[in-house]
Amino acid sequence: MTNAIDHHVGTRLRRRRRLLGLTQQQLAESVGVRFQQIQKYECGANRVSASRLYELSTSLNVPVNYFYDGLEAGPSNDAEPEADMMSRPETRELLTAYYQLEETPRRRLLDLAKSMRADSADAA
Repeated sequence: MTNAIDHHVGTRLRRRRRLLGLTQQQLAESVGVRFQQIQKYECGANRVSASRLYELSTSLNVPVNYFYDGLEAGPSNDAEPEADMMSRPETRELLTAYYQLEETPRRRLLDLAKSMRADSADAA
């Protein structure tokens, strides 16, 4: 039986790995484990040790606390719509293209998206 926090950490691990377009095998090789271990981490069957979490955060280019984001309100299924959105191919394509931009155009694109969101809220 999985612990809710272990499941949350595993879900965040899977989301980031997929966002970067990595396979379980590629991630496993970067931290020195077998891909089956990554599978177990991602489903929450195995707990991730502190040292392994640090290695994963380094390989995935995120701070360690990334894996705990969203736990403030307690582990729940409330984050599932976001997880569904992050698993869509077009979301990954958009994020990949976004991070391939230099910083200035990336900032402009973000500002544009925010202004469009504000415009649509004003129209409603």
